[in-house]
Amino acid sequence: MVEIKTPEQIASMRAAGLVVAEMHRRCAEAAVPGTTTAELDRIAAAVIAEHGAKPNFLGYGGFPGNICTSVNDVVVHGIPSEDTVLASGDIISIDAGAIIDGWHADAALTVFVGDGHAPEVHELSRVTEHSLWAGIAAMRVGGRLVDISRAVERDIRKQPPPPSGRWGIVEEYGGHGIGSAMHMEPHVLNYVERRRGKGPRLVPGMCLAIEPMVTLGDPATHVLSDDWTVKSDDGGWSAHWEHSVALTERGPLVLTAPDGGRARLAELGIEAAPDPLG
Repeated sequence: MVEIKTPEQIASMRAAGLVVAEMHRRCAEAAVPGTTTAELDRIAAAVIAEHGAKPNFLGYGGFPGNICTSVNDVVVHGIPSEDTVLASGDIISIDAGAIIDGWHADAALTVFVGDGHAPEVHELSRVTEHSLWAGIAAMRVGGRLVDISRAVERDIRKQPPPPSGRWGIVEEYGGHGIGSAMHMEPHVLNYVERRRGKGPRLVPGMCLAIEPMVTLGDPATHVLSDDWTVKSDDGGWSAHWEHSVALTERGPLVLTAPDGGRARLAELGIEAAPDPLG
């Protein structure tokens, strides 16, 4: 069953989303050469506490951090550690979540550490983030879940390929419903799988976390012995971008974007839904 939220519940999710946005802002500022991923985790914990929120990652299935910190060829679910020290030229995906009044929000962004990044690494992040917004723009009342998957995949496929040959769309992991729990139905693929059909109809009150993950090269992955860290098989670097989005009668509201997604959606000719928190 897909959980449908009331406007009041969406407002609580928006409050949680703003906490996530602040976690991202503070962690991204701190993601400089010499910083450990454990330090980023402590910053995220402080933001959660400052806003009277609760962490939704910490303890989830035994996960030991407040955020996921995935560096370079780590695709998702990297565990914060004192031993992982960021260096100039790295990229890091910071996946963060928070709970307000029992309602969840979840988002990820890819941050460039220092300088010296190859052009294809910059393009990797741009392509991934661009496909996220293409997916959000496809979240329209009356559409189908597959419309989002198709939009993400098409947007990635149409981009000029990198020197490594192709953009790899990670298939083992994807987006999800979100609301009274962090992970709910439906599963949101970042590509079209014909046997799954069109999926549920998109209706007001549906909330989804849309999160493309793209690699430089082969998209195949494996999980390390810690049972969390997901790496690319061929060592290709990965970018990860995610937003939690509520669908309303007046269009999408990007719960985890500071402006509700207004600016980026306007570039795509779409008006974001009004922000319930003003």
